[in-house]
Amino acid sequence: MRSLPLGAIIAGGASSRFGAPKALAELDGERIIDRVARSLSSATTDIIMVANDAAIVAAVPFESRPDVVTGAGPLAGVLTALLWARERSHEWIVAVACDMPFVDPALLALLVKHTTADVAFDLVAPASDGPRGIEPLCAAYRTTCIDAIRDAIDRGDPRMIGFHRQVRVETIPLIEVQAIGEPARLFMNVNTPDDLDRATRMIALMRG
Repeated sequence: MRSLPLGAIIAGGASSRFGAPKALAELDGERIIDRVARSLSSATTDIIMVANDAAIVAAVPFESRPDVVTGAGPLAGVLTALLWARERSHEWIVAVACDMPFVDPALLALLVKHTTADVAFDLVAPASDGPRGIEPLCAAYRTTCIDAIRDAIDRGDPRMIGFHRQVRVETIPLIEVQAIGEPARLFMNVNTPDDLDRATRMIALMRG
């Protein structure tokens, strides 16, 4: 098995609320997906993309595959990446949504650190202050999750946390996440043009 996880950009969404491929939208002169890739490439070296939109596949220079199943949302993207990782002899993936412009390299490095230790769990997710309590689209998944994810999809449960009772989950404590950055910013998704405007304002505020 390779020592570093496979970096997986999950870009399978339809971007229906944005009106165009949100991954390709520019923020501060850089496409959102390029911001994600830059952060991910600082933590691991082998990076792929799971995408269903031909425009994203054509515009982004990473190896890409579509979801292996349809109608299961981002969970299908994670499954696709895990199956691909197993083919390439990676035990783990670090999966990041394509629309998280402020995902921090330090947080991704922390996820990688957890996967390269002698671990007894199948999934590592950072705590968040959101309703789920963790952020599953900025998380590390072991290939041992494959069967549990397939089972969840087969029973019609495509929730990102719907299979967690069948695997061993390690949560990075909120205090460790907050030491890197504010969770609301780290895990912000750009789903609409208004979100993009808000992200632009956040950059301006960070610059003072």
